[in-house]
Amino acid sequence: MGDGDEEREALRRIIRPLRVRPGRKVWVPDDFDPRDTGGLSGREEAEPHLQQGLELLARYQDRLSAQATHGVLLVLQALDAAGKDGTIKHVMSGLNPSFVRVSSFKVPSTEELMHTYLWRYSNRLPDRGCIGIFNRSHYEEVLVVRVHPELLQRQRLPVDLMGPDIWERRFREINDWERHLTDNGIRLVKVFLNISREEQRRRFLERIDDPRKNWKFSAADVRERRWWDDYMRAYSDALSHTSTRWGPWHVVPADHKWFTRLCVAALMVDALVDIDPQYPQPSEEERRALAEARAELEAEAG
Repeated sequence: MGDGDEEREALRRIIRPLRVRPGRKVWVPDDFDPRDTGGLSGREEAEPHLQQGLELLARYQDRLSAQATHGVLLVLQALDAAGKDGTIKHVMSGLNPSFVRVSSFKVPSTEELMHTYLWRYSNRLPDRGCIGIFNRSHYEEVLVVRVHPELLQRQRLPVDLMGPDIWERRFREINDWERHLTDNGIRLVKVFLNISREEQRRRFLERIDDPRKNWKFSAADVRERRWWDDYMRAYSDALSHTSTRWGPWHVVPADHKWFTRLCVAALMVDALVDIDPQYPQPSEEERRALAEARAELEAEAG
């Protein structure tokens, strides 16, 4: 086996059960345990796998940026306190920041509302050779907008296009858009961080009780918990309709942060291994230029 092959296979074994098979109807959280740790006993057992995964990620990112034909888009969806920010911080810590772009999507601006709902996401796609991260994403348009239909009213759609079939239509439009991206060299890594209601409650209390974490807390987060069941229905429907061959979803357990980070790192490594980017080989003319440059530099030493 080649260098790193055994570790890559170990990482793949961890993430394989998390994939939502295209065409499968799923229900969260029942079909995926938020407390799952993939058979690992704890942080100490997971840490070597995480570190090797991060090393592989850095190595492949260097080749991705050098080849500059593909991009990778990590789509992170989750309820509040599921660990999106911490996952980004830890998993991307060893990467070259010049080739990583994180986009967080908040309430759309007036300008964004004057365009189609995918417009603002299209403007933040990664360049070739780069990794893009959507901290929340275009899936908000079939999640929070579905749970809070008053948000749909602000999107200035014609009245006859706001019927009950709008969500099915958006699933189709998102699938088509993502197919367009993958057909043009953008690899999708779609992750739903699956936190339990009890763990979210515990983390909210921690943010309230720890002065260093007060800034992370908003009373609106607790109010949003009132729609927990509605969010579960919306996520279940979205996962069932938009896990495709070209853009499959992975439901990552989020109750244990150390396992969440390991899974996301493993998914990113798996995507880059599949792309298998290579360092460009110089042409004959470039080789001659390199040889001339070497000769000139060596002559300076004499």
